[in-house]
Formats: sequence, structure tokens, C-alpha cells
Amino acid sequence: MSVETIERVEVLRVAPRWIFVCVTTDSGAQGWGECIVPKRARAVEGAVADLADNIIGSEVRRIEDLYQRMHRDGFFRGGPILATAAAGIEQALWDLKGRLHGLAAYEFLGGPVRDTIDSYVWVGGDEPAGVVEHARRRMEHGFTAVKMNATGSLDYIDSHHKVDEVVARVDALRAEFRHDLRIAMDFHGRVHRAMAKALFVALEPYGLMWIEEPVSPECYDALVHVAHTAGSTPIATGERLTSRWEFKRLLADGVVDILQPDVSLTGLFELEKIARMAEAYDVAVAPHCPNGPISLAASLQIGFCCGNVPIQEQSAGLHYNQGYAGLPRGDLADYLRDPSPLLTENGVFQRTDGAGLGIDIDRDAVMASPHDWTLHDPNWRHEDGRYAEW
Repeated sequence: MSVETIERVEVLRVAPRWIFVCVTTDSGAQGWGECIVPKRARAVEGAVADLADNIIGSEVRRIEDLYQRMHRDGFFRGGPILATAAAGIEQALWDLKGRLHGLAAYEFLGGPVRDTIDSYVWVGGDEPAGVVEHARRRMEHGFTAVKMNATGSLDYIDSHHKVDEVVARVDALRAEFRHDLRIAMDFHGRVHRAMAKALFVALEPYGLMWIEEPVSPECYDALVHVAHTAGSTPIATGERLTSRWEFKRLLADGVVDILQPDVSLTGLFELEKIARMAEAYDVAVAPHCPNGPISLAASLQIGFCCGNVPIQEQSAGLHYNQGYAGLPRGDLADYLRDPSPLLTENGVFQRTDGAGLGIDIDRDAVMASPHDWTLHDPNWRHEDGRYAEW
């Protein structure tokens, strides 16, 4: 087989808020990846361009070497912008490698361990009646697991009325669907330590699938405290972490039950390494992915070859895809020549054996998409004007 080298790296914004990366070789072969951090899209584009300047001319098959170079050669390491830029390029390299060899990416990582992967979807979380109706529609499409926002902004010490509102939404789902529906609640890192403890106690009777990002990832000591004092509800976190080095203390300190790395921050191979590391601690991995089709396809490649990935998030029907905050509309199938690899049947993904990431991107659709969208900061505030966590 002839040696293929990287000739061009493009970064392209597409509707509704996704950032695609296309790597082209000297033979004209193309692989696709996806970056995130859409609120800093121009910074991501710049980071991809900076990394590309350093890897043009390199052999495409040297994925791990190039990934290490992108992470280490700049001296300054870490942070979501550089991480997502490197992850998008790395996904595209796996897509290329698979296509050049005619194999799915998971075949290079031990081969398949399952035929299907369970999936969960989002149902909002604003009003009891709204979440019940939204969950009913999801169940009609075969889903048995959903995730919802827990609450809006909460102060360090806030009214217990807000806790009651959270409980009312969960109670409405349990009353309607009993335990036929699994429910995860996303605190979104916006809840402070004291209120997180109050919410954990109030939600304990409902048998939640997990509570996600109970506190901000910056407040690690608060996470340890909540994890060791707040009852039996499983804790999930990790969507804003970028590497094994950031995940390892969660495992070593025993503060997490489900890891949620995002393949568009970690990269595909690093996600696989995190999953293998978590398995040694008997911890599950549920990859974070309210993202676009390439990120989902890359996540699924790891789910197909790692036995401790019991469920996969996806963005079908997510509010961001429906014209939220003035964004252009777009959904998972819009950029695929064949949407079937990313469709669920009775709420589960079927394993496919397509080469690379298992999907074929329609470049014409990508080029025709609106590229000039902007996703602004929400700038949440408490009533007295102080900044509130979004």
C-alpha cells in the first residue's frame, strides 16, 4: 500500500452549530471529524489551522504519533479549544485509516464486542406537563431512557421551592411511566455544593439513572464531598475533561459511577483508552454527545468495541437543532448520504461495518449549509445582578 500524506485540513461550520473537519490526502482521499465548543467557533477554527500547519505532509497512518504531537509540541497543553481541534483532526485520520484499509475504526481497537448499543435522548425539563408529553413522544419512538435538565440557575443557598419544582417534574414522569422509563438528570455544573446536597436527598426516592455534573468541574472538592455524602444515586461527569490524566483522579478517588468523555474533546483513541481504564475500576462509560453526526459516529465506534459502554447519548430532536436562539435548523441526517448507520431501532443503534467511522458525509450538503452562524453566551444573572452558572 502506498504511503498517503496529509495535503489539506479544512474546518467548516455547518447548521445548526456544528464544526466539521475534513482531512484530504495527496491522493485525494478524505476523512471527516468534528469539533465542539461552538460558542468559541472562531477560536476553534484558528486552533485547527495552527495544528494543520504543523502536520501537513505527515503520513496519515501515524495517528497516535500525530495526536501526541498536536497535544505536546506546542509546549502549552490542555484546554477545550486545543483539545477539540486535535480531536476533530484525529477523528478524520481514523476515518481515513479505516477507508484506506476497508475496515471500521473499531476493528483496529480489538474488534466488536456487541451487536447493538442502547441510546438515550433529551426531553427538556422546564414544566411537568411538558416533560411528560415530550417523554411520551420519545417512548413512542422506542426509547426507554431520557435525560432532562434539573433546574435553571441556583444560588449558593436558594429557595427550597426550586427544589420542589425539580421533584415535581421527576414525580410527573414516574407517575406516568413508572420504571418503564429510565431518567437521568443533568445539573449542568450549575448547582453549588449546598443545593446539590439538598437535591440529591430530594431525588433519592426516584431511582434515577444518574445525576450528571452535580457541581462545576472546577469545584473538585465539592464533588468529592457530594459523592461521599449524598446517597445512592449514581454520579456521572466528565464531558468537559479532555484526557486520561484528567479522568484518572475521578476513578482513583471513587467519586464517579459513570464517566462521560466527549469524543470531540478527547479524540477517538483517547476515548477508548479512558474506557479501558474505567473498566479496571468497574465504572461505566456513557459518552457525552449532544453533537453532530460525525461525533456520534466516532463515539459509536468505541461503544462497539468496549464492553463497559452501556448507553450512548445522541442529539436527535435536541432544541439546538430546531432553530434555538436564532441558529439555523439542522439535524443528524442532513449531511449523510445514507442516514441508516445513525438511525435507532426501538431506541438502540445497530452495529454497522462501514469503513472508517461508518458514515459517508455529503460534501455538497456541507458546502451548501450556512457557515456564518454565531452561538452567543447566555449571560445568566441572579436577581441581584451577580453572574449565575449556565
